[in-house]
Amino acid sequence: MAIEVMKRAEKKYVINTDTYLKLLEIIKSCMELDPYNRGDEFYTISNIYFDTRDNNLIRTSISKPKYKEKLRMRAYGVPTEFDKVYLEVKKKYKGIVNKRRTAFKLAEAYEFSKTGTIAPQEYMNKQVLGELEYFISLYQPAPKVYLAYDRRAYIGEGGLRITFDNNIRTRRYDLRLENGDYGEGLIDDELWVMEIKTPSAIPIWLSKALSKHRVYCRGFSKYGTEYEKFIKTNMEGREECSNQFSAAQAKLPYSPLKVCSSPLV
Repeated sequence: MAIEVMKRAEKKYVINTDTYLKLLEIIKSCMELDPYNRGDEFYTISNIYFDTRDNNLIRTSISKPKYKEKLRMRAYGVPTEFDKVYLEVKKKYKGIVNKRRTAFKLAEAYEFSKTGTIAPQEYMNKQVLGELEYFISLYQPAPKVYLAYDRRAYIGEGGLRITFDNNIRTRRYDLRLENGDYGEGLIDDELWVMEIKTPSAIPIWLSKALSKHRVYCRGFSKYGTEYEKFIKTNMEGREECSNQFSAAQAKLPYSPLKVCSSPLV
C-alpha cells in the first residue's frame, strides 16, 4: 500500500547529465532501486495541479513564504477511467514538508475535486479525505496545468529517498490524465531535478558525494517554474499586441479595431 501521510525535509538540486551519472554510481552502491523502477526502467508520474481563479496558491508559493500549500491529482503512468489515482495536499513550513494523500478511482477524483463531497470508500483514507474537503471548500480550486516527468528513485535506510526527474513536460489545455502524458518541455533535456527526501539528517556518505561533485541545494518548483514561464509568455504576447496596436493606430485617423488579443492570467 502506498504511503498516505508523510513528514520529511526535502532538498532539491538541478544537475546536468554528467553529474547525474557520477552521483548515480555512488547512490546505487548505497541504496536500493525503488520497486516502481521495474527492470531498471524509468517510471512516469503525471499530475494535474489545481489553483484558485487568480492563481493565488502558486503566486504565494513562488514568493517563498514560510508556509505554503498546494493541491494536485497524481497518477503513475497514464490511467484509465477505473484506475486508482491520488489527490494530494502538500504543505511546507520552514523547509519541512507534510503530504497527505488518498486514493480515488479516476472518475471519482474528478468529481470530488469539483464538489468536495463523496461517499467514502474502503480504499480512501477518511482523515485525509476530511483535509481535502476543507481545502476544496476554502479555495474552490480548479485544474490549471498538466505536468509529467520520468523518474528514477532510490530508497535507503532511515526513510531516505532520492529521486531523479527528467523529460519534464507540461500543458495548460486538455487537462485530463487519461489523455496522455504529452506536453511542452519545461527545462533542457540535459538537466535533471534531484530531490533528497529524509525525515532525519542526510547521511555522511551522501554529504561527501555532494561536496565532491559540487552539488549545491537550490530552490526549484516544477509548477512554479511552469507558472513563471507561462506569465513571461503572456507578458511578451501582450507587449507584441500593444506594439502592433500602436503601429496600426499611428497610420489611421480613427480608432482601429482590436488588432490582436492575449489571454489574461
